[in-house]
Amino acid sequence: MRDQGVNESWLTRRDLLQRSGIGLGMLGLAGVFADQGELHASQASDGDSDPLSARRPHFAPRAKRVVHFFLNGGPSHVDTFDPKPALQTYAGRPLPQTLTTERKTGAAFPSPFKFERYGQSGIEVSEIFSQTARHIDDIAVIRSMYAQVPNHEPSLMLMNCGDSVQPRPSVGSWALYGLGAENRNLPGFVAMCPGGYPIKDAENWQAGFLPGAFQGTFVDTQHQQIERLIENIRSPHATTEMQRRQLDLLRALNTEHRENRLDPRLDARIQSFELAFRMQIEAAEAFDVSHEPKHIQEMYGDGVHGRQTLIGRRLLDRGVRYVQLWHGAGQPWDNHEQIEKQHRTLAGQLDQPVAALLTDLKQRGMLDETLVIWGGEFGRTPTVELGGDGLAKLGRDHNHYGFTVWMAGGGIRGGTTYGTTDEFGFKAAETPVSVHDLHATILHLLGFDHERLTYRYAGRDFRLTDVHGRVLHDIVA
Repeated sequence: MRDQGVNESWLTRRDLLQRSGIGLGMLGLAGVFADQGELHASQASDGDSDPLSARRPHFAPRAKRVVHFFLNGGPSHVDTFDPKPALQTYAGRPLPQTLTTERKTGAAFPSPFKFERYGQSGIEVSEIFSQTARHIDDIAVIRSMYAQVPNHEPSLMLMNCGDSVQPRPSVGSWALYGLGAENRNLPGFVAMCPGGYPIKDAENWQAGFLPGAFQGTFVDTQHQQIERLIENIRSPHATTEMQRRQLDLLRALNTEHRENRLDPRLDARIQSFELAFRMQIEAAEAFDVSHEPKHIQEMYGDGVHGRQTLIGRRLLDRGVRYVQLWHGAGQPWDNHEQIEKQHRTLAGQLDQPVAALLTDLKQRGMLDETLVIWGGEFGRTPTVELGGDGLAKLGRDHNHYGFTVWMAGGGIRGGTTYGTTDEFGFKAAETPVSVHDLHATILHLLGFDHERLTYRYAGRDFRLTDVHGRVLHDIVA
């Protein structure tokens, strides 16, 4: 719109000062916002700036880093952290009320495992997680989680990315986007899974529409040799000096190429080359657990999950923001049959490493600033699954109506339970908690208002929690 009384062909000195004064004022205001940490989103999305530079959150964080044990496939809450004695009363008989699930189920199926009370809080935990249970006074058990559908793929996307249908950035990517990286020689977000990818592959740790620098880095921890654990960690063809010269030339060419174009994909690729080069120096040492004292290695155990969890602690110790520890390729916790045998075996692989991590973080003074998360994409039914012949398979079907996730450290009020499922464990009953609520709480503990941590894409501001989410203040210390 034209200014009144101003000649379009020239400006007076007064007009010039008025117009430039407004511009200088905006620059000053931008500086104030930057000092208060209000411009982190625009800095992260600017293709000419460093997206991984460390940034201040909205308010003082309780946690600076996250480690997430993901029990892909769906652990049974009624066999782990949500005891339901009423199932024993109805054993072998139909429940008074059941819900529609993916597969056909029959009568009430009591847990084959014993529950005991632990700690000063007296929270009941299954025998298959007895070592983890010794830390129950540091743990907040959320017993009223619910998802949207009883299928793995959409539930994995919901739990990891906040949306069961549309491709969205993962929680780890949002955390790295908000906080930036502490260590520039290691990825800020690492996903480890022994044996290969879980269901939905790399979509679980995708950056989505965020710059590619926030994508999770996958590591297959079934391998122990560093050359197999991290592919191409060393070049068989060039020395470090030669690689540095090659990268400098590549950066110069890419910088010239992007002078007249803005493409975040190009910036992400440049940064990935630089990160890969820097990792050759530090990653080999970080992933080598043989540097740990023998008693620490023994505390975690000599299995793949003990080694994977110890690597996770070493990464957290070196400034990695978000570490996700998957149980294994596919969906190992998806126990539709013989759940007593399967869950006992799986928990036996994980119980000692989880307990060891909590002990290790506490004795290093890191637990207060490290948020530990445990859970899967949904739970399992309190009724027994039936085969095509109508006979019981002694397993449980998927249950998205109610399940359990627990958190510890990082500002969590330990020794607490939040919410309940009904008396049989079928559906969240008291204070139901959505996945969006869980994500809002995670971001809150990292120092973010989940409604303000946004990224502009396709003409609108997106956030991890979409238009939902509430912080579970009752479990925050």
